[in-house]
Amino acid sequence: MKPFPVATALTIAGSDSGGGAGIQADLRTFSFHRVHGTSAVTAITAQNTRGVTRVDLLPPESVTAQVDAVASDMRVDAVKVGMLAQRPLIEAVADQLARVSLGPIVVDPVMVSRAGSQLIDNEAVEALRARMLPLAAILTPNRHEAKLLAGMDIQTLEDMREAARRIHALGSRVVLVKGGGMPGALRGTDVWFDGTRMETLSVAPVDTPNTHGTGCTLSAAIAARLALGTPPLEAVRLAKEYVTSALRYPLAVGHGNGPIGHFFPLTHDQT
Repeated sequence: MKPFPVATALTIAGSDSGGGAGIQADLRTFSFHRVHGTSAVTAITAQNTRGVTRVDLLPPESVTAQVDAVASDMRVDAVKVGMLAQRPLIEAVADQLARVSLGPIVVDPVMVSRAGSQLIDNEAVEALRARMLPLAAILTPNRHEAKLLAGMDIQTLEDMREAARRIHALGSRVVLVKGGGMPGALRGTDVWFDGTRMETLSVAPVDTPNTHGTGCTLSAAIAARLALGTPPLEAVRLAKEYVTSALRYPLAVGHGNGPIGHFFPLTHDQT
């Protein structure tokens, strides 16, 4: 039997022991899109639906060795970069991505939670800004991350657009300012800017507390679509549709905020 030809994507991110976010969410998202998923683990977290109790960072040499192992053997059609918690790791991964020939890079700048809590120190923020953003084909900051990168408050749609302009000037080819944390009617509205074209992308918000892993999943879905050769704006639109569907069918696991349903067609009849 002939092997099945398949696109390949690489996630460089942290592990979520509860399975709702991080590389676990990324790999499930890749599989949903029929993309072979590979990974470089940057951190091991002890977490579940109720929170994180421990984080152990891997040495930069361990992370870059994982990337080298994949890139030296397989064609990598797209890359998703997630949790890079410290400056030395950010610099090591940025150096490697600049050196190795891989597909387009989607950067989810994991700096601030949707609730507004800063997750990494200021040195790491500056390293992300200076070293990782210029490598990004698509950057996907949430509202609070966009505030930090743009240096401005974000309350309105025009604020989101101005933040996208300012962040684009830092070097990413495309900036997608996500509106999941925006108030009122702007929840579910994202802003795309590629230096020329400004687009407002809206979906009807899904009323559920089970949103764990949405940011990871969106960036992974964009990377999967890019790996398949989908043009960037269409890749973002389709990724948003996928996340919205997964939010409608969350998983009944744990006692806190559960994960979205990455494999919803297998658990719910879509007809």
